[in-house]
Amino acid sequence: MTGSAARHRYRIRFSKLGKIRFTSHRDVARLWERALRRATIPVAYSEGFSPHPKLSFGLALSNGHESLGEYLDVEVTASLGDPFDVGAFITRLDPGLPIGLDVQAAAEIAPGTPSLQQAVVCCTWRIGIQGHGCRRLAERVDDALGADSIVVTRERKGQQVTDDVRSAIVALELSGAAEVVADLATQPRGLRPSELVAALSREPGDLEEGRVMRVHQWLSIDGAREEPLALPLDATSPPHAEARAS
Repeated sequence: MTGSAARHRYRIRFSKLGKIRFTSHRDVARLWERALRRATIPVAYSEGFSPHPKLSFGLALSNGHESLGEYLDVEVTASLGDPFDVGAFITRLDPGLPIGLDVQAAAEIAPGTPSLQQAVVCCTWRIGIQGHGCRRLAERVDDALGADSIVVTRERKGQQVTDDVRSAIVALELSGAAEVVADLATQPRGLRPSELVAALSREPGDLEEGRVMRVHQWLSIDGAREEPLALPLDATSPPHAEARAS
């Protein structure tokens, strides 16, 4: 077996658009395992009675939500090239991925790089809003931004708990008549798009979640906000990927 000293880690950025949005996080992981196997990528496996491929995903995306920026870290037993040829890597992977999963970028990452689960502190979302309350959506947004506290009831470990979620709304703005763009914190307690919609509602059914898309995931590095893997200028542009998946 190849020693751990020879292993390398690569980070992949991909989109999840169209009908594939209804595929669960676990099933997407299986699709990636199969695509990497078909592409003959030398993925490292854990040791023990039941070895599994050493893949590490970013924050799970809720079933039915789309994304322009998902991430996957892959540990491999040999270098994929020095210099690493991103285009050739994407060409190897594409035939094994279903429509809607498109690799946008990839790069080798340094040993000891924190996991995405630990490092991502905020996500940017485009959240479609439905319901009769949309007529006063701008007012709801202004009220939320001006509030000292926003208290919601949500489920945690099978129990109903009450939380003040105002600090988790990092930024919020109206985008069109029935859509908001929101930066929602993921730490120490994340706020989901559905919970934001509930916080903006005045009564049950007043506002409902429509189409939801994660646009960015953000790290905080020395006080600056950065993406886990920047999108290169020659990468598959999100609008083109979105059109193929629709």
